[in-house]
Amino acid sequence: MAGYRRQLYRDDAVVLRVQKLGESDRIITLLTRRHGRLRAVARGVRRTSSRFGARLEPFGHVDLQLAGDPTGNLGSSLHTVSQVEGIDLYGKRFLGDYPRYTAASAIAETAERLTPVEREPSLRLFQLTLGALRSLAGGEHATTLVLDAYLLRGMAFAGWAPALAACAVCGTPGRHRAFSVPAGGAVCPDCRPPGAAHPAPATIALMSALTTGDWAYADATETGVRRECSGLVAAHLQWHLERALRSLPLVDRGAPASGTVPPPSGTGPGAVPPASGVGPAAAGVNREKTE
Repeated sequence: MAGYRRQLYRDDAVVLRVQKLGESDRIITLLTRRHGRLRAVARGVRRTSSRFGARLEPFGHVDLQLAGDPTGNLGSSLHTVSQVEGIDLYGKRFLGDYPRYTAASAIAETAERLTPVEREPSLRLFQLTLGALRSLAGGEHATTLVLDAYLLRGMAFAGWAPALAACAVCGTPGRHRAFSVPAGGAVCPDCRPPGAAHPAPATIALMSALTTGDWAYADATETGVRRECSGLVAAHLQWHLERALRSLPLVDRGAPASGTVPPPSGTGPGAVPPASGVGPAAAGVNREKTE
């Protein structure tokens, strides 16, 4: 548009992805606090003389000044980065840690998939993504637990949360043993479709704990339970996304867990005892035989 001058505005953002552009530029995919997901050109950041190239690496929390129309009604869909200040560059802490780096990559890819429309504010998802990266950087919990908690809460944000406390089909309350991804979660015996998974009770309890933030229970679970939980969570997410996440198969899920599932007492996730005989690690679930 003739005479259009690009507007300057500020926002803080998480860097989700970077792509090369030309010889010295990059396209940065950002999840911002107030303007949702957007893409911006960072000119000259691949040069050694760049003033802020290192601040625009994946997984960093940055404060930016951008040039462009935040509503997307005028000018190019690509904004331009004019200033960057690093708030917390979490990516630097993941460079030598393969499990945390791949988990952070899966978080960033999921955040991008859950925001299909650019410039649509997603404050809850921004806070969730930032909190997950901060937890990974701080080593507060096991890497796979942080990732699965993020995926479960991200699905709740998108309206795809698996049913865990009631049958996904008929709504009958209770902890049901079968789990069907196409049906939407746990299913009762009357609604169980052929080929439904049959996870251990502790696996469903772990999914509930990660959804509600019961980290005391989640941190005490066994490795087998965590891997089965990861299989169900990944299958449920990718069913609703209708495509696979490229980074999920790369996540290292073999780290040993400290402690065991606490004995049942009272109500809540802790009331479900651990079960022996966890399904194959590669599949993440057991499947019932059907006639």
